[in-house]
Amino acid sequence: MQEYEVELKTAGGTLDCFVCHPEEKGPHPGIIFYMDAPGIREELRDMVRRIAATGYTVLLPNMYYRIGRENHYGYDRTRTSVDDAERQKMFDCMNTLDNAMVVEDTAAMLDFLRDHDAVAAGPLGCVGYCMSGCYVVSVAAAYPDDFAAIASFYGVGIITEAEDSPHLKADKIKGELYLAFASDDPYVPAALLERMPDIFANAGIRHRIEIYPETEHGFAFPERQVYVKAAAERHWERLHALFDENLRRS
Repeated sequence: MQEYEVELKTAGGTLDCFVCHPEEKGPHPGIIFYMDAPGIREELRDMVRRIAATGYTVLLPNMYYRIGRENHYGYDRTRTSVDDAERQKMFDCMNTLDNAMVVEDTAAMLDFLRDHDAVAAGPLGCVGYCMSGCYVVSVAAAYPDDFAAIASFYGVGIITEAEDSPHLKADKIKGELYLAFASDDPYVPAALLERMPDIFANAGIRHRIEIYPETEHGFAFPERQVYVKAAAERHWERLHALFDENLRRS
Protein backbone atom coordinates (compact mmCIF):
# COMPACT_ATOMS: atom_id res chain seq x y z
CA MET A 1 0.00 0.00 0.00
CA GLN A 2 1.00 3.58 -0.58
CA GLU A 3 0.01 6.16 2.04
CA TYR A 4 1.00 9.76 2.60
CA GLU A 5 -0.30 13.19 3.57
CA VAL A 6 -1.15 16.05 1.22
CA GLU A 7 -2.14 19.66 1.81
CA LEU A 8 -4.90 21.31 -0.20
CA LYS A 9 -5.54 25.03 -0.44
CA THR A 10 -9.08 26.10 0.35
CA ALA A 11 -10.85 29.35 1.14
CA GLY A 12 -10.58 28.35 4.80
CA GLY A 13 -6.82 27.73 4.79
CA THR A 14 -4.70 24.61 4.33
CA LEU A 15 -6.59 21.33 4.46
CA ASP A 16 -4.41 18.38 5.49
CA CYS A 17 -5.47 14.97 4.19
CA PHE A 18 -4.41 11.35 4.46
CA VAL A 19 -4.24 9.45 1.16
CA CYS A 20 -4.04 5.69 0.70
CA HIS A 21 -4.11 3.45 -2.39
CA PRO A 22 -2.68 0.13 -3.61
CA GLU A 23 0.87 -0.01 -4.94
CA GLU A 24 -0.09 -1.88 -8.11
CA LYS A 25 -2.66 -2.06 -10.89
CA GLY A 26 -3.62 1.59 -10.70
CA PRO A 27 -5.07 4.04 -11.24
CA HIS A 28 -8.04 3.26 -9.01
CA PRO A 29 -11.46 4.85 -8.50
CA GLY A 30 -11.41 7.70 -5.99
CA ILE A 31 -13.29 7.86 -2.70
CA ILE A 32 -13.59 10.59 -0.07
CA PHE A 33 -13.92 9.38 3.53
CA TYR A 34 -15.58 12.04 5.70
CA MET A 35 -14.71 11.67 9.39
CA ASP A 36 -16.96 11.40 12.44
CA ALA A 37 -17.11 13.94 15.27
CA PRO A 38 -14.03 12.79 17.26
CA GLY A 39 -11.87 13.61 14.22
CA ILE A 40 -8.78 12.18 12.57
CA ARG A 41 -7.13 9.27 14.35
CA GLU A 42 -5.47 5.96 13.56
CA GLU A 43 -8.80 4.12 13.83
CA LEU A 44 -10.06 6.06 10.79
CA ARG A 45 -6.81 5.61 8.88
CA ASP A 46 -7.15 1.86 9.38
CA MET A 47 -10.67 1.99 7.95
CA VAL A 48 -9.34 3.95 4.97
CA ARG A 49 -6.66 1.30 4.47
CA ARG A 50 -9.30 -1.42 4.43
CA ILE A 51 -11.19 0.34 1.64
CA ALA A 52 -8.05 1.15 -0.31
CA ALA A 53 -6.82 -2.44 -0.14
CA THR A 54 -9.77 -3.54 -2.27
CA GLY A 55 -8.68 -1.29 -5.13
CA TYR A 56 -9.47 2.36 -4.40
CA THR A 57 -7.62 5.62 -3.87
CA VAL A 58 -9.07 7.03 -0.67
CA LEU A 59 -8.80 10.60 0.63
CA LEU A 60 -9.38 11.27 4.35
CA PRO A 61 -9.63 15.04 4.97
CA ASN A 62 -9.10 16.64 8.36
CA MET A 63 -12.38 18.50 8.42
CA TYR A 64 -11.31 20.42 11.55
CA TYR A 65 -8.32 21.94 9.75
CA ARG A 66 -9.49 25.46 10.61
CA ILE A 67 -8.94 24.54 14.26
CA GLY A 68 -5.72 22.59 13.77
CA ARG A 69 -4.27 19.20 12.98
CA GLU A 70 -5.39 16.08 14.77
CA ASN A 71 -3.23 16.59 17.86
CA HIS A 72 -4.43 20.17 18.32
CA TYR A 73 -8.22 19.86 18.40
CA GLY A 74 -8.35 20.95 22.04
CA TYR A 75 -9.90 17.83 23.55
CA ASP A 76 -8.78 14.36 24.59
CA ARG A 77 -10.15 12.04 21.92
CA THR A 78 -9.56 9.00 24.13
CA ARG A 79 -11.98 10.35 26.76
CA THR A 80 -14.84 11.80 24.72
CA SER A 81 -17.05 8.76 25.25
CA VAL A 82 -16.81 8.92 29.06
CA ASP A 83 -15.94 12.49 30.03
CA ASP A 84 -18.71 15.07 29.67
CA ALA A 85 -16.35 18.05 29.58
CA GLU A 86 -14.19 16.55 26.87
CA ARG A 87 -17.27 15.48 24.92
CA GLN A 88 -18.58 19.05 24.99
CA LYS A 89 -15.26 20.30 23.61
CA MET A 90 -15.66 17.81 20.77
CA PHE A 91 -19.20 19.06 20.09
CA ASP A 92 -17.86 22.62 20.04
CA CYS A 93 -15.43 21.59 17.28
CA MET A 94 -18.19 19.79 15.41
CA ASN A 95 -20.36 22.90 15.55
CA THR A 96 -17.72 24.99 13.77
CA LEU A 97 -18.73 23.21 10.55
CA ASP A 98 -21.81 23.57 8.39
CA ASN A 99 -23.03 22.16 5.10
CA ALA A 100 -21.86 25.13 3.03
CA MET A 101 -18.31 24.95 4.42
CA VAL A 102 -17.99 21.25 3.69
CA VAL A 103 -19.39 21.68 0.18
CA GLU A 104 -16.84 24.42 -0.44
CA ASP A 105 -13.97 22.33 0.95
CA THR A 106 -15.03 19.39 -1.18
CA ALA A 107 -14.32 21.39 -4.34
CA ALA A 108 -10.61 21.32 -3.47
CA MET A 109 -10.79 17.59 -2.75
CA LEU A 110 -12.40 16.92 -6.11
CA ASP A 111 -9.77 18.99 -7.90
CA PHE A 112 -7.06 16.98 -6.18
CA LEU A 113 -8.60 13.62 -7.04
CA ARG A 114 -9.23 14.58 -10.66
CA ASP A 115 -5.59 15.58 -11.11
CA HIS A 116 -3.99 12.70 -9.19
CA ASP A 117 -2.20 10.00 -11.18
CA ALA A 118 -3.44 7.34 -8.74
CA VAL A 119 -7.12 8.14 -9.39
CA ALA A 120 -8.89 6.61 -12.37
CA ALA A 121 -11.04 8.74 -14.63
CA GLY A 122 -14.71 8.21 -13.95
CA PRO A 123 -17.16 8.43 -11.08
CA LEU A 124 -16.18 8.93 -7.45
CA GLY A 125 -17.59 7.67 -4.19
CA CYS A 126 -17.89 9.02 -0.67
CA VAL A 127 -18.74 7.75 2.78
CA GLY A 128 -19.51 9.65 5.98
CA TYR A 129 -20.01 8.63 9.58
CA CYS A 130 -21.89 10.32 12.40
CA MET A 131 -21.69 14.10 11.88
CA SER A 132 -20.76 13.60 8.22
CA GLY A 133 -24.03 11.95 7.25
CA CYS A 134 -25.45 15.37 6.45
CA TYR A 135 -22.28 16.31 4.60
CA VAL A 136 -22.20 13.38 2.19
CA VAL A 137 -25.81 14.04 1.21
CA SER A 138 -24.97 17.72 0.76
CA VAL A 139 -21.91 17.16 -1.42
CA ALA A 140 -23.68 14.52 -3.50
CA ALA A 141 -26.38 17.08 -4.30
CA ALA A 142 -23.86 19.87 -4.89
CA TYR A 143 -21.66 17.76 -7.21
CA PRO A 144 -24.10 15.29 -8.76
CA ASP A 145 -21.90 14.57 -11.79
CA ASP A 146 -18.96 13.59 -9.58
CA PHE A 147 -20.43 11.23 -6.98
CA ALA A 148 -21.89 7.94 -8.19
CA ALA A 149 -21.88 6.16 -4.82
CA ILE A 150 -22.73 7.82 -1.51
CA ALA A 151 -22.92 6.11 1.89
CA SER A 152 -23.79 7.35 5.37
CA PHE A 153 -23.57 5.33 8.57
CA TYR A 154 -25.53 6.55 11.61
CA GLY A 155 -25.49 9.98 10.02
CA VAL A 156 -26.98 12.94 11.84
CA GLY A 157 -28.50 16.15 10.51
CA ILE A 158 -29.70 14.65 7.25
CA ILE A 159 -33.27 15.84 7.86
CA THR A 160 -33.71 19.01 9.91
CA GLU A 161 -35.96 22.05 10.00
CA ALA A 162 -33.13 24.31 8.81
CA GLU A 163 -33.20 26.01 5.43
CA ASP A 164 -30.06 24.16 4.38
CA SER A 165 -31.23 20.71 5.48
CA PRO A 166 -29.57 18.22 3.11
CA HIS A 167 -32.78 16.36 2.33
CA LEU A 168 -34.21 19.44 0.63
CA LYS A 169 -31.71 19.07 -2.21
CA ALA A 170 -31.65 15.28 -2.34
CA ASP A 171 -33.53 15.29 -5.64
CA LYS A 172 -30.36 16.62 -7.30
CA ILE A 173 -28.40 13.47 -6.46
CA LYS A 174 -27.59 11.28 -9.46
CA GLY A 175 -25.61 8.56 -7.71
CA GLU A 176 -26.83 5.72 -5.52
CA LEU A 177 -27.38 6.65 -1.88
CA TYR A 178 -27.10 4.19 1.01
CA LEU A 179 -28.24 5.31 4.48
CA ALA A 180 -27.63 3.02 7.46
CA PHE A 181 -28.70 3.64 11.03
CA ALA A 182 -28.43 2.05 14.45
CA SER A 183 -31.61 0.69 15.99
CA ASP A 184 -30.91 2.58 19.23
CA ASP A 185 -29.57 6.05 18.50
CA PRO A 186 -30.57 9.17 20.47
CA TYR A 187 -29.09 11.34 17.73
CA VAL A 188 -31.44 9.87 15.11
CA PRO A 189 -34.76 9.23 16.88
CA ALA A 190 -37.25 6.64 15.72
CA ALA A 191 -39.77 9.30 14.67
CA LEU A 192 -37.24 10.70 12.22
CA LEU A 193 -36.43 7.27 10.85
CA GLU A 194 -40.12 6.69 10.22
CA ARG A 195 -40.30 9.81 8.04
CA MET A 196 -37.16 9.09 6.08
CA PRO A 197 -38.37 6.48 3.55
CA ASP A 198 -41.12 8.74 2.21
CA ILE A 199 -38.81 11.73 2.01
CA PHE A 200 -36.22 9.97 -0.11
CA ALA A 201 -38.80 8.12 -2.17
CA ASN A 202 -40.34 11.47 -3.04
CA ALA A 203 -36.90 12.76 -4.03
CA GLY A 204 -36.92 10.19 -6.81
CA ILE A 205 -33.35 9.01 -6.39
CA ARG A 206 -31.77 5.56 -6.17
CA HIS A 207 -31.44 4.84 -2.49
CA ARG A 208 -31.58 2.26 0.25
CA ILE A 209 -32.28 2.85 3.93
CA GLU A 210 -31.34 0.16 6.41
CA ILE A 211 -31.55 -0.09 10.19
CA TYR A 212 -29.07 -2.41 11.88
CA PRO A 213 -30.81 -4.29 14.72
CA GLU A 214 -29.42 -4.34 18.25
CA THR A 215 -26.88 -1.60 17.58
CA GLU A 216 -26.04 1.82 18.95
CA HIS A 217 -24.53 4.95 17.42
CA GLY A 218 -20.93 4.18 16.44
CA PHE A 219 -21.30 0.41 16.03
CA ALA A 220 -18.84 0.17 13.11
CA PHE A 221 -15.86 1.66 14.94
CA PRO A 222 -13.69 -1.12 16.39
CA GLU A 223 -12.34 0.99 19.25
CA ARG A 224 -15.75 2.04 20.57
CA GLN A 225 -17.46 0.32 23.47
CA VAL A 226 -20.58 0.04 21.29
CA TYR A 227 -18.73 -1.86 18.53
CA VAL A 228 -20.71 -4.81 17.20
CA LYS A 229 -18.54 -7.03 15.03
CA ALA A 230 -21.36 -8.65 13.04
CA ALA A 231 -22.93 -5.26 12.27
CA ALA A 232 -19.56 -3.75 11.43
CA GLU A 233 -18.82 -6.54 8.95
CA ARG A 234 -22.25 -6.10 7.45
CA HIS A 235 -21.45 -2.40 7.06
CA TRP A 236 -18.27 -3.33 5.17
CA GLU A 237 -20.21 -5.72 2.95
CA ARG A 238 -22.73 -3.03 2.05
CA LEU A 239 -20.05 -0.40 1.49
CA HIS A 240 -17.91 -2.56 -0.79
CA ALA A 241 -20.95 -3.62 -2.80
CA LEU A 242 -22.07 -0.02 -3.25
CA PHE A 243 -18.66 1.11 -4.44
CA ASP A 244 -18.00 -1.90 -6.66
CA GLU A 245 -21.36 -1.69 -8.40
CA ASN A 246 -21.15 2.05 -9.09
CA LEU A 247 -17.45 2.84 -9.49
CA ARG A 248 -16.12 -0.10 -11.50
CA ARG A 249 -17.92 0.55 -14.75
CA SER A 250 -16.50 -1.08 -17.87
